[in-house]
Amino acid sequence: MNARHLARNTLYSLAGQGVPLLLALFAFPLLIQQLGTDRFGALMLLWAVLGYFSLFDLGISRALIKVVAENTAARQDDQVSVFLGTALVLTGCLGIAAALSLVAVTSWLVTSTLSIPLELAEETRLALYILATSLPFLTTAATFKGLLEGKQRFGASNAIQVGMGAVTLLGPLAVLPLSSSLSAIAWVLVAGRVAAWIAYFVSSTRLVPEGTLHLMPQAYAARALFRIGGWMAISSVIGPVMVYMDRFVIGSVISLAAVAYYVTPYEVVTKLWLIPGALAAVLYPAFSASFNSDRHRTARLFRQGLKYVFIALFPVTLALLTLSREVLELWIDVEFAHNSYRVLQVLTVGVLINSLAQIAYALVQGAGRPDLTAKFHLAELPFYLAALGWLVPAYGVTGAALAWTGRVIVDAALLFYASAKLIPIETKLRINQAWLPVSLAGIGLAAGLGLENLMVKLTFLGIGLPVLLAWCWLRCFSADERAAVLNLLHHSTVKS
Repeated sequence: MNARHLARNTLYSLAGQGVPLLLALFAFPLLIQQLGTDRFGALMLLWAVLGYFSLFDLGISRALIKVVAENTAARQDDQVSVFLGTALVLTGCLGIAAALSLVAVTSWLVTSTLSIPLELAEETRLALYILATSLPFLTTAATFKGLLEGKQRFGASNAIQVGMGAVTLLGPLAVLPLSSSLSAIAWVLVAGRVAAWIAYFVSSTRLVPEGTLHLMPQAYAARALFRIGGWMAISSVIGPVMVYMDRFVIGSVISLAAVAYYVTPYEVVTKLWLIPGALAAVLYPAFSASFNSDRHRTARLFRQGLKYVFIALFPVTLALLTLSREVLELWIDVEFAHNSYRVLQVLTVGVLINSLAQIAYALVQGAGRPDLTAKFHLAELPFYLAALGWLVPAYGVTGAALAWTGRVIVDAALLFYASAKLIPIETKLRINQAWLPVSLAGIGLAAGLGLENLMVKLTFLGIGLPVLLAWCWLRCFSADERAAVLNLLHHSTVKS
């Protein structure tokens, strides 16, 4: 993959994740206002359930990306069809199993686990039953998406993702004039998933030779998918537990209103993942292709990925952490900000650290060591659950944010340690030289966290951010990179 294709695919991925961010900024205040805090908290839990069970494909879709990329490079399109057909059958069966599992645990979730008000219990139960019908579509859609990304069709994949994100966020708003029932909203979410499945099906089947797709699983293809995706499967099951467990603990220990106070800032700040997520999605196949043949290129891509993510996100996270209360007051209201601004601050730190770790995660998996990430998740899970069990009753939603951020800090440390073992010695030396910017970043975040007066905050950001950007320009960008940026700006000015 050349630099032009890398940049283009990254931009496609940014669009696929960035548009839902803008929609969330628009939709969340309206949903909170029209649904109320408790009902909005219940909707957040529905989204969480949908998000967790939709990843119940045991790593097959991610394994398919690697298989499709390798067979496409070898011009073995018939094998692509075999692997696609096998993956569809496997993920279809897993989707049905996920649906049955959700149906089986729904009553237990509603009556025994979550602190759902009595007046919302029945419609929450019905909404979960409705959402269960969409799970086979979600798991098989992930397979089609894997084919598209393995074929480097990020444009089509992310266009569909934008459409599904629009239905997820705007669909509930569209149905509110007719009904505020959670079951009505659930039907809209299901319809959006089915429409996305159709779009993925049409886009994907055009990429395989006509008449070669057979839904008869082949044993060798299944073995290969499970061999590649086996360790990924552990991460695909445990990872979502650690992503969504906090809101279920909050709903059980505190209330649905507390879920809204936690999940709203979480959903907003984690949208910053669109930048590292887009870059990591493109770097994963690039790492896979270069790791065995050109380890130095892998190291160079890794350094650049970390640098670009840090430069892009640190100014945003510093501003968001410093102005967390003011942002929430302006976006929603004063009461909501009072209950959520500390959550936003703590999560912002965690998101910055996790964003850098996503590049290391892509390297470890691209290097063929998904067992490491799975083992890390297995080791982290019991400690994270224990931290939630201790911090949420003691410190409420802020405790949940502390547990989550602590977990991602440990995860990042493990991933960077693993990366240092996989890349050349000169890259290790360059990473060791990062102590100065890391220290300065920590000091800046600590300073922003402690400021209270608005004018002091604005002065701090007004001085600190320009100094930071100037330092990055002079110290982080090479002469060639600065020349490329200036050349791009020059051409943009000439065209305008």
